[in-house]
Amino acid sequence: MKKLLLILLLGSVCCPAVTAEDSIPRKKGIVRVLYEFVKEFSRVDTNYVEPQHYNFTAMLQNTNTYEVYRLSNRSTGRDVVFSPNPSVKLGPYFGWRWIFLGYTVDFSHLGGESKQDLNLSLYSNQIGVDLFYRKTGDDYKIRSITLDDGTDTSVIKDVPFDGISASIKGFNLYYIFNHRKFSYPAAYSQSTVQRRSAGSFLAGIGYTHHSLNMDWAKLEKIVQERLGKGEGENATTTDEQYGKVKYTDFSLSGGYAYNWVFAYNWLFDASLSVALAYKHNSGDGESRSFSFRDFSLDHFNLDGVGRFGIVWNNTKWYVGANTIFHSSNYHKSQFSTNNFFGSVNIYIGFNFDKR
Repeated sequence: MKKLLLILLLGSVCCPAVTAEDSIPRKKGIVRVLYEFVKEFSRVDTNYVEPQHYNFTAMLQNTNTYEVYRLSNRSTGRDVVFSPNPSVKLGPYFGWRWIFLGYTVDFSHLGGESKQDLNLSLYSNQIGVDLFYRKTGDDYKIRSITLDDGTDTSVIKDVPFDGISASIKGFNLYYIFNHRKFSYPAAYSQSTVQRRSAGSFLAGIGYTHHSLNMDWAKLEKIVQERLGKGEGENATTTDEQYGKVKYTDFSLSGGYAYNWVFAYNWLFDASLSVALAYKHNSGDGESRSFSFRDFSLDHFNLDGVGRFGIVWNNTKWYVGANTIFHSSNYHKSQFSTNNFFGSVNIYIGFNFDKR
């Protein structure tokens, strides 16, 4: 129902009612200006990029999402890696030109608590946008743990752990310099076809808000039970200072993307952007506004976004796969966390209603 409402809202915005005859020429003028702007904005070199020939598309897509958290406490020599099992989703999508709607079923969480997960990427010839929101469920597992005394911790591997909760939300906005010859949509939205290999430099900005809650006492209890009473006690001393971590980062990024047309109708894309991110920590308490007195060069960290895609597209039918992953890093003198999340998509679809 919400998706249907979205379509109706878009229709009301794009096609406003005309209530006076003398407003008709003005309305048409505004529509013409907007049309010419969009047309110029999406103009391409047809020797390199073939535009879309159809109005509608239908697609079936499998989406697999994954994430990893690594927590390191230098004061105790403890290093822990957590990750849940991947989420496996499948569902249909339907699109009209640049509006694309779909519905997927999470088969990995049927009958159980489902994670909140939204990943939306919008691609045009000149500008791309990534929107993301993730809130973890309770299906994390301990993938590895290192203690400062060298204790063998293999018996703890893949043990379920519900003492960690995390959320992340934000966006990345980037500009594509060589947008006449290089097409991101050809690799990730199938709305164009790359006919000759080309690449482009990228520049962008980003905003992300992270929240992480970690129950160190629960982890210590598992270590004690699995390793035996008294083993690893010093290494797993609970440090409540790092039980809650909240921070916001603002970033400037730069990168490069390349579309390789290795055969007719075939395309392989690879791109990587590295961001210099300033991270403002709100700690355990309530969020407080940023002050220039808080500024420190120690708050800068490097983040990254990578994309890879392969697609066969003859303008009517298409099939392919792609992956998009995000890496975020947060470092303090005695504590650090690394977060890695992304998705792998496999799809098949066709276009119809030729223009």
